[in-house]
Formats: sequence, C-alpha cells, structure tokens
Amino acid sequence: MSCPIFLVRHGEADAHWGQSADPGLSTLGREQAETCARDLAPLLKAEALLVSSPLARAIETAAPLARRTGLDVTPVESYREIPAPVPLVQRRDWLRGFMREEWKSQGDALVAWREALLSALYATRSPTVIFTHFLVINTVVGHIREADRTLSFWPDNGSVTELLLRNGTLELITLGREMDTVIN
Repeated sequence: MSCPIFLVRHGEADAHWGQSADPGLSTLGREQAETCARDLAPLLKAEALLVSSPLARAIETAAPLARRTGLDVTPVESYREIPAPVPLVQRRDWLRGFMREEWKSQGDALVAWREALLSALYATRSPTVIFTHFLVINTVVGHIREADRTLSFWPDNGSVTELLLRNGTLELITLGREMDTVIN
C-alpha cells in the first residue's frame, strides 16, 4: 500500500513567537495559502483528506485548498506545534535553544509529543494534506533521515514537503521550499 502525504507549513503568521499563542495569517500568509492551494489542488484525488493543526494559522492556510477541492478540513491535535514548557513571553528564546538540541536530550513531554505526531502519520491510510508547523515538519524529516537533531531544514511559509507512506515506512520524496521569510 502506498499513500502520499503532503506536509504544508502554514502561511506567515500575523504575530511573532512571543506575541500571540494563536495568531491568524498575515496578508502575505493568506497569499501563500492561495498559492499553495493553486499548486496542490491538481495533485489531489477525491479520496484525499485535508487535516490541520487546530491552530488558526494552519486552519486558515488550509481554507483555500478546501474551497478549491470541496473537501472538509479536520483539525488533528497531533499536528499542533511543539509545546513549549515556558510562558509565551519566553517562547522565542526557548525555541532558539531547542533548535540547537537533539531529541535524546528532551524530556518526557516533548518525546511524547513527537511519538504522538509520528503515530498519527503512520496511521494515515488515504492521500493526505497536513497543514502544520515548522518544527512538526522538522521532526518528521529528522525521523525519516534517522537524525537526532531537532532541526533538519528551514521550510518556508506555505512550502510543501512530500512524503510517501509505503508498506509501513515513511519516505521523503521532496523537501519543501527553504525559508525566505522570518519564522514568526
């Protein structure tokens, strides 16, 4: 059995890391979502699923593709961004430190988040587009590459990383476009 999976990094957020726990999209982010929808829609078949992190910027990124395809978007908690164990105002510094670390040095809560994410991916049975976050995509790519680093590459807002789940194994088909914009 072969199942294509597209990981879409949400469009540019309307706020930075420490400004809002759940910002929507900026004007540029909405444009990135439209471009993504235009590019992905022709690749999808009727049985495709659209799933999203429950956060506003991911759901708003999914909306244009949902309109184009007539498919519903299902929020899935497993694709939520990484939980920072610090208050919102400290999130930016925590994330910068985390991106220089390895998974073997992470605590139980972050390892459990990673395992829930990977379990959800391995449970995929239909062609699926997942609207998610920078470190979610990095976690998946690192897992596929068998790398312990928490940061594997810099996916740009609105970029699409293509995977294939074949016979219980995740394969990396193409990395999404690398970052031109600032991580919010």
